[in-house]
Parts: sequence; structure tokens; C-alpha cells
Amino acid sequence: MSWALRRAVPADLDGIMALESSIFAADAWSADTMRKDLVNARCCYLVAVPVDDGDAVVGYAGVFAPEGAPEAEVQTIAVAETARRAGLGRALMAALVAEARKRGAERVFLEVRADNPAAQSLYDSLGFERIAVRESYYQPDGVDAIVMRLRIPEPRTALAEQGGTHG
Repeated sequence: MSWALRRAVPADLDGIMALESSIFAADAWSADTMRKDLVNARCCYLVAVPVDDGDAVVGYAGVFAPEGAPEAEVQTIAVAETARRAGLGRALMAALVAEARKRGAERVFLEVRADNPAAQSLYDSLGFERIAVRESYYQPDGVDAIVMRLRIPEPRTALAEQGGTHG
């Protein structure tokens, strides 16, 4: 399946909340909290939708990144079970980091559940480093949060190699 990433709009709220409540059952955000972030100019939320159905949300992610602030915070990320293990989470995270960089951030922070090794592995592979633990952060089940930080690398461009000879 192929997906497209696009900026989330308030009309995506129902699709986002369907994933939110199914994936994060015990500690899901409320629709009101999510709605406020979707319309907050200091946030950027993205949705992933199948290319043949632009309304079916199969993933979403959000970052709090005020313009000109040196730090940004990943608010949330979720991918439907049926769309996992295909690079969608990585694509969402890369897009959030790019948006944070565009807004001036030099570092991106996030919290990840200590009992979510798949997400930890993704963040490790993207260059995030573990910097702290918040004990019993996720409620009501009392799971620790691992705090991670990414120092956003400077964008790199490679010069194209020229073929042939100059005469």
C-alpha cells in the first residue's frame, strides 16, 4: 500500500481519534486536546492516508515547534496496526523533524513508553539519544517514560558528479 503525508486539518479529527483510542486505550488524549493542537499555529500535525483514499487516516504525528524556538517536542505519533513495519512511522518522524528544523529548532525531544521497544528502536535508529527517565509518567498504568533528544543535524547536500570530459 502507498501512503501520502499531508497537513492535518480539523476534518481529520475523527480519523485521528479512532486511531488514538484504539492504540492508546488507557492514556488516549481527549478529542478536545487533540483539536486544540490541530489548530495551534505553534504545532504541526500530519496525517498519513492511502493514496487511493485521502480521507482514511492510517497514521498521524504532531510536533510542538514554535517559530524561532531552539527546541521542539514530538507530541504524539501513531500508525495503524495494518500499516506498521513499512516505514510509515519513520516517514512521519522525518517529516516532523524537517518541519521543526524549518521553524528554527536545533533539538527535538520526545517521551516514549518504557514498555514500547518497537518505538524505542525507531527513535534510536533516527539518532535520538536517551537522556532521562520519568518514573510512572504514563497513567493510569504507571509506566515510565524514557526522555529522548535529537540534535537536528544540518541539512547536507551532495554535489552531483559530472560525467565526461571538459574540452
